[in-house]
Amino acid sequence: MNRTELIGAIAESAGITKAQADKALRATMDNIQNTVAGGNSLSLIGFGTFSSSARAARQGKNPRTGEPISIAARKVARFSPGKGFRDLVNGGAKATGAKAKSGGAAKGGAKAGAAKGGKKK
Repeated sequence: MNRTELIGAIAESAGITKAQADKALRATMDNIQNTVAGGNSLSLIGFGTFSSSARAARQGKNPRTGEPISIAARKVARFSPGKGFRDLVNGGAKATGAKAKSGGAAKGGAKAGAAKGGKKK
């Protein structure tokens, strides 16, 4: 999938125009890049974390001549996928956008609350 196809998919699934989807995608990417470039990380629960890390200076080898070369220290962008993303890639359920939280009141929330340290007698 390329950028144009992604914009079309966003527009279709969100029920907005392609121009609006393009604007939203650009704003999202700009904010992620500016956050990481500023030395901060950005976490999207279930999707992943964007961050930067420092890479130390080191000695390398010119693959053509075998001569040693020095590689300068630098920062690199990193992405660490979240559990939901990893599960999806490994054959889990398809992403649907908003997921219901498990363990809520519909699943016996009162019992779960008491078991987690409710009132002591």
